[in-house]
Amino acid sequence: MEFKSVLLDEKAMKRTLTRIAHEIIEKNKGVEDIILIGIQRRGVPIAQRLAKLIEEFEDVAVKVGSVDITLYRDDLTELGEQPLINNSSIDLDVRNKKVILVDDVLYTGRTARAAMEAIIKQGRPANIQLAVLIDRGHRELPIRADYVGKNTPTSRKELVAVKVNEIDDEDSVKLYELM
Repeated sequence: MEFKSVLLDEKAMKRTLTRIAHEIIEKNKGVEDIILIGIQRRGVPIAQRLAKLIEEFEDVAVKVGSVDITLYRDDLTELGEQPLINNSSIDLDVRNKKVILVDDVLYTGRTARAAMEAIIKQGRPANIQLAVLIDRGHRELPIRADYVGKNTPTSRKELVAVKVNEIDDEDSVKLYELM
């Protein structure tokens, strides 16, 4: 891989998440009945950060769950056709709740679709909204994010690498060219 550019540095990530938190509050006219569910791996700390920001702004704690979907990475390898739902800790009651599904990068839409299936198997939410740090395009399914940190048109020969302090000891989003 060859490094191309920094899409978001630490400060830009913080500003972006702050904006997304405000957008979630505004769109939902507050935070009543909202649950954040992060898609493993980096969607979980992003969801936790959004919950913390929302609590700072609204003085209301928002519950956070996670869903673990092993994606046979159709963006990196051809191991399989469908994402697999491995394990979820959606130990929250999603029935009649506004579920905000959180992920780091929206690409083909397959991961988001599989995560929505996992949520729906837990019960019927009032609605499911999608928040992503980066939307890189190339959708294979009719899925769009409700909250987007940054739209970054990419080629299929590029890789968007998100790093978060909780996992990588760094906050950044970088773009690489695949060789």
